[in-house]
Amino acid sequence: MPRITFVSPDGGRKTIDAPDGETLMRAATQHAVDEILGECGGACCCATCHVYLDDASLARLPPASEMERQVLEFTAAPRRKGSRLACQVLADRLSDGLIVELPATQI
Repeated sequence: MPRITFVSPDGGRKTIDAPDGETLMRAATQHAVDEILGECGGACCCATCHVYLDDASLARLPPASEMERQVLEFTAAPRRKGSRLACQVLADRLSDGLIVELPATQI
């Protein structure tokens, strides 16, 4: 199982084991990562699972789809180069060891 670490805006860390093939959004909500809301249930239409990834992590993952890039235009927290929607990133061998920074707000 891939291990993913979520870092809160206050610096707190929560490392979880995410099932292979599960989205980071679903894994986060199942492990009570409070900063991930996922209001649309993973349909890539609400941006309430916005996260930040560093350059090294981005290079390991498939790029964001056009749909994800469009939805990222509507995030509540500022968008950064490493912005992704957790509902569009799968837990797998490529995401094992990711450090995912959480924005201060999703709404």
